[in-house]
Amino acid sequence: MQTDNPMPGHPALAALARSALLTAGAALVAMAAVEAWQVFARYVLNDSPGWTEPVALFLLNTAMSLGAAAGVRLKSHFGFFMLAHAAPPPVARALEVFAILVIAALGAVIAAWGVELLVDGWSIAMAGTRLPQSAAFLPMSVGGALMCVFAIERLVLALRPTATEAH
Repeated sequence: MQTDNPMPGHPALAALARSALLTAGAALVAMAAVEAWQVFARYVLNDSPGWTEPVALFLLNTAMSLGAAAGVRLKSHFGFFMLAHAAPPPVARALEVFAILVIAALGAVIAAWGVELLVDGWSIAMAGTRLPQSAAFLPMSVGGALMCVFAIERLVLALRPTATEAH
């Protein structure tokens, strides 16, 4: 694993992104193990456990949400980068700032709506497990908040004067 910070910015946010990425990877490995157990139990033991599907969905949501948040900080997310590369520097910078603002807004919406859904279904038990039905919205809320935080960090960096502007 890479230990240096591939992007300038606050070291605490780099550590947070690294933690999110490690957690996402662990969730993905755990999800694969849960699904492997599901297949083994169903076809070998002929006794399908009811907890595997909701747990796998929770782990999938964790992997996707935290992985996407880390991708925002590392600039490895989906985007239309060719337009910005082809544009003159002031237009490219404006496009970058616009894209970052869109990411921050989407992260904030995902976090806010995720928290609302999390609170709304917390008292309802999920079928097959003791988890609350809305537990799957917890990683989504955290991931959305991290997307927003990492986008704001990128916005601060994007708005700094470049070396040519400082002179």
